Amino acid sequence: MVQTASIQHGNGMRADDSEPPSQSSGLDSDPSPSTDSVNLSPPPPPSQGLRLVVWRLGGLLLTMRPHQWVKNVFVLAPVVFAREMFITDLLVRSIGAFGVFCLLTGAVYTMNDLVDIDNDATHPIKRYRPIPSGRVPIGWARTAVVALVLVSLAGAAIGPWEFLVTALSYFLLNVAYSFRLKQVAYLDVAAIAAGFVLRVLAGGFATHTEVSTYLALCTALLALFLGLGKRRHELSTAARGMAQQQRKALGGYTRHGLRWSHRTTAVLTVASYVAYTLDPETMDFFNSRHLWWTSVFVAVALWRFMVLVRTRPKSESPTQEMLRDGPFVAIVFSWGVAMLALVYNLGPN
Repeated sequence: MVQTASIQHGNGMRADDSEPPSQSSGLDSDPSPSTDSVNLSPPPPPSQGLRLVVWRLGGLLLTMRPHQWVKNVFVLAPVVFAREMFITDLLVRSIGAFGVFCLLTGAVYTMNDLVDIDNDATHPIKRYRPIPSGRVPIGWARTAVVALVLVSLAGAAIGPWEFLVTALSYFLLNVAYSFRLKQVAYLDVAAIAAGFVLRVLAGGFATHTEVSTYLALCTALLALFLGLGKRRHELSTAARGMAQQQRKALGGYTRHGLRWSHRTTAVLTVASYVAYTLDPETMDFFNSRHLWWTSVFVAVALWRFMVLVRTRPKSESPTQEMLRDGPFVAIVFSWGVAMLALVYNLGPN
């Protein structure tokens, strides 16, 4: 039974002596949750002075989830698949757009933790995040959200107006997600997928690069697949009777429904990617008839993610676990190398 944490916000201390469950990323990890192998509770805060400030600032950086900013590489996709990655001006614009979205996603993650502070307090792992644990005071977090949004939108205003509108739309979508959409089953995952599509569109607007229908479709289906996998993991690992308390939308999901919707989106994602690689316009544009075999990497990567969903109950999130899973990273890296080689006709000659 998960104990509800009693939190004193702002002083970095919690009145909860229960042992949190351990995490493991090994392939041979025990699939059953355990509470006696690793203590996830943060060390006690410094008493005062500069060390305390640095400690809180470090917690604020963790709240912004810099390890999750890798998802913003979707902003770079239009330039890469338009075969314009080596044009310096466009590459600089893409990197600038990537930076804007890193600041925006940092604001979104911080805002999300503020909204979810009570629910996170009942979660066996999330209760040790900086905001629910008290490491980052609520006032600091609110100030950080405002500052990050203002700076990111100011940066977006330097680019085309379409890019600014898309960046603002992305933030407003996430505001709606944090306060309402995340509470509705399936609609929450659809909102996440829309956020990924907006990233791709923003990258296209920032560089005046056309975004193909296939690119938007593959992005949306892949995001749906990842989002459903995350919900499937959350529902299967939630303590009995606590699923809806930890995330309201989980009350509208069933294990059977999630399992089949997850598998269906996997099939649709691979199918849309294969259709893209076999499209005559695609083959003519890239001057290659061999793009289709990179779909093997896509299929294996999706299979590996499904394995992580089923076999890593101790992890906070499968989307986080995949970034440190050796086989998954190797598969994605291999796909990237193969695609770049084919798209840009790289070879010994």
